[in-house]
Amino acid sequence: MRSISRRHLLVAGGGLAVGAALAACGSNTGRGGGGGSPGLTQWYHQYGEPGAKAAAERYARAYDKAQVTVQWRPGDYDQQTAAALLTDDGPDVFEVNGPSLDQIQGGQVVDLTELVRGVESDFNPVALGPKTYQGKIYAIPQSMDMQMLYYRKSALARVGAQPPRTLDELVDVARRVTTPEMKGLFLGNDGGAGALGATPLYAAGLELVTQDGAVGFADPAAAEALGRLRTLYTDRSLLLGAPADWSDPAALVQGLTAMQWSGLWALPTVTQALGDDFGVLPFPSAGARGRPSVPVGSYASAVNARSRRIDQAKDYVKWLWVDRADFQEDFALSYGFHIPARLSLANRAAKLRTGAAADAVRFSTEHGFAYPPLRWSPRCRTALQDAVSRVVRDGTDPASELATVASTARDELGRVRKTN
Repeated sequence: MRSISRRHLLVAGGGLAVGAALAACGSNTGRGGGGGSPGLTQWYHQYGEPGAKAAAERYARAYDKAQVTVQWRPGDYDQQTAAALLTDDGPDVFEVNGPSLDQIQGGQVVDLTELVRGVESDFNPVALGPKTYQGKIYAIPQSMDMQMLYYRKSALARVGAQPPRTLDELVDVARRVTTPEMKGLFLGNDGGAGALGATPLYAAGLELVTQDGAVGFADPAAAEALGRLRTLYTDRSLLLGAPADWSDPAALVQGLTAMQWSGLWALPTVTQALGDDFGVLPFPSAGARGRPSVPVGSYASAVNARSRRIDQAKDYVKWLWVDRADFQEDFALSYGFHIPARLSLANRAAKLRTGAAADAVRFSTEHGFAYPPLRWSPRCRTALQDAVSRVVRDGTDPASELATVASTARDELGRVRKTN
């Protein structure tokens, strides 16, 4: 099975698929966790970055209150975790891009609010927000990934264009810089549906789910933003059929496109290839009420409510991701290129203090939104992605497509309210 990396927080759009059956809330009553073996078991998904596994094992060995066994889990990690939480043989501590609302409401994960008391404000709100439900925190963020727009300075200078700050400017610049040899913009081989997700809606000043749990994008501005993406497609400004998809910066560094939507993880490769001939931007604002927008995802550590060592597991998670700030910085920046979830660490890390890296940290703080938000289910995510694809590639009516997505979202949000 191919290894994956933290970029899959945003490549896949996040979210955990879980079965319909939910376990009852566990407690510290001796039920098995980690297969009944002594000490603690900790699961991670299988990172692709060299050295990440050895680092996780080194952190575990440094913990002197219990023996911690690290398991690197290949395959469909989200499905494995969801299944394990329904049994007595799951891990004590596990990495999660969540947890999902179903897991929280089903009592499958432990309330960890007390672990960050006094330092809660030091965690980036866009990372901590999706781990929080009804004022309680159910996972401690480790590191963040984010997406942004890369552009070739020389390509824009060739036509006298400035870096685009609005979606209209993005459409215009992409058209102007397109040549027979170089397209203006690369959003992915599907035209942007998979990579962008909800980003155009946030750029229009909207959101997927409001604070009170309602649909937040039933607004003409959402349709207008998706319509502008269709213009990019019909203008033939978009690169399609690139040898590598949007998460790989190859199209930009090989000169196939003047601008590319990708992630922070691509920054070292782009810097090595292009030197000073590039800049980065958030997704441009769309419409009169628009705002620059940056999708952010965050892996975190959670505690299995069926573990028989809940207190020990909580102590370990606090030690690892709250007390040992040096481990969080090391894990984020020594194995791949990511942002620590702690604001103080992100601001002081030498690798993030200058140039495009510093811009990325600022974007995540000033313009970041959590994707997916806690209440946005996998069914909603699929509906939105399919709608964006049809609008961009097939030219379907964006208002009609978004109305269908909103109907799906209302059904899902209604289901959530009924289980509260």
